Amino acid sequence: SDMSFEELLRVQSDTRTRVHKQVTTGKKNAKPTKATVKQQGKKGPLEMSAKKPVPFLRQVVSVTKKVHRDPRFDDLSGEYKPEIFMKTYSFLDSIKKQEKEMIQKQLKKCRNVEQKEKLQQLLNRMTQQEQAQIKQQKMRERELSLKRQQRELAKQGKKPFFLKKSEKRKLELAEKYAELKRSGKLESFLNKKRKRNAIKDKRRLPSQKD
Repeated sequence: SDMSFEELLRVQSDTRTRVHKQVTTGKKNAKPTKATVKQQGKKGPLEMSAKKPVPFLRQVVSVTKKVHRDPRFDDLSGEYKPEIFMKTYSFLDSIKKQEKEMIQKQLKKCRNVEQKEKLQQLLNRMTQQEQAQIKQQKMRERELSLKRQQRELAKQGKKPFFLKKSEKRKLELAEKYAELKRSGKLESFLNKKRKRNAIKDKRRLPSQKD
């Protein structure tokens, strides 16, 4: 706005001659300008100019891929041994026992029907988990005793024997029978078993319509 009309004409003629020389000679007198960065306002995003030349060799940044590791199936966690695991985390049994006693006390004091049902379900689940843990512990003890017998036979120079799955199942049933007889629940267990077998037999029979 401060320049006169003659000065504006002179500037225009200078730029035209410069562009004409660049087109005819194929040379650029002026150095390429750097890519400008524009920003729309103080909080606006940065906009890079599209005039920036792309380099021939691009710099590739290697991104480290996250590898998810499952300690149950990873060799770095070591070999799983149930005996060592049970000894290491044996303190959890006392905590579970305290929680079970606390739920039993809450169940006696509770008057709300819905809350009482939830507490009863939680108590049943904890009892089932406790029974399953005792069953697994007995199975491990049985397997350990069989391994000790095999070692003794090997020391004596005899050929060790290996039980089949059916024979192991027979031993489990014999132990279960002895336990039920000792606790006095054998008769009720057999009655339930007879009822289940009778229902199965009734389903297998052909219907009267057929």
